[in-house]
Amino acid sequence: MAVTNVIEKLGRAIFEAPFGGHKIAKDAPELAEIRLAVLDAVKAKSHRASGRHVFPYNLVRLHLLGVPEAQSQVFRSEFLSTYFAEELRAALARSNYRFPENLRVEITTTTALPEPQQDWLQVETEMLDQPPAAQPISKMPARLVVLSGAASAAEFPLEKVRTNIGRTADIYHSAAGPSRRNDFAFAEDSEINRTVSREHAHILYSAKTGEYRICNDRSYKGPSNCGIWIVRDGLSQPVHKNTRGAVLKNGDEIHLGRAILRFECG
Repeated sequence: MAVTNVIEKLGRAIFEAPFGGHKIAKDAPELAEIRLAVLDAVKAKSHRASGRHVFPYNLVRLHLLGVPEAQSQVFRSEFLSTYFAEELRAALARSNYRFPENLRVEITTTTALPEPQQDWLQVETEMLDQPPAAQPISKMPARLVVLSGAASAAEFPLEKVRTNIGRTADIYHSAAGPSRRNDFAFAEDSEINRTVSREHAHILYSAKTGEYRICNDRSYKGPSNCGIWIVRDGLSQPVHKNTRGAVLKNGDEIHLGRAILRFECG
């Protein structure tokens, strides 16, 4: 088949296929030809190690010849390169190949027609340098400052990954011993402190993002005014009971019932 006809059919298959890409794989023999050419090139560049085939390259470049300039953009689109990358990774996984996690496919085109005995499709492989590992985020010092209520300290540095906050230092659910210890407690008996639950909240620090998040630990058995919310820039937002909690920002007021803390970071 003449290369112009191949490119024309391939372009029509791409333009007319639904966004899911499933019809492309089934109805376009030109795409199947590319997949086979890619797999042949991958097998030729693979080696065996510890009883398994290994493909060490993280870039497969497809070079298509004879593509009209008007169609070059769709052939070089992310849609098509992503399609071939997913097909390649799936085929390698099915064949129990080892390959880089960041394996990707890149497509280039030229309007030049292939020379006699030259294929309209060329496949190259390359090992790109890995990007430098992300530097760990340096931890910003943070602390809680008591604005209302009587806690175990007027100021409390947040030095642990998890800091528990509640009304008493130790929480017992059985005679076996404490099931939770609060690092920051409102143990003194007072009208304000009584609005703090025994297990009211905890603050988590993420070394990956550098964020401090506060999570709601209340059982919701007490009055509604004993909840937990954040006041930021004069606006309040409740902290609902879920696994993610809410991100704390410098200067946030944390309301635990009627007890109030200020979060300071930096």
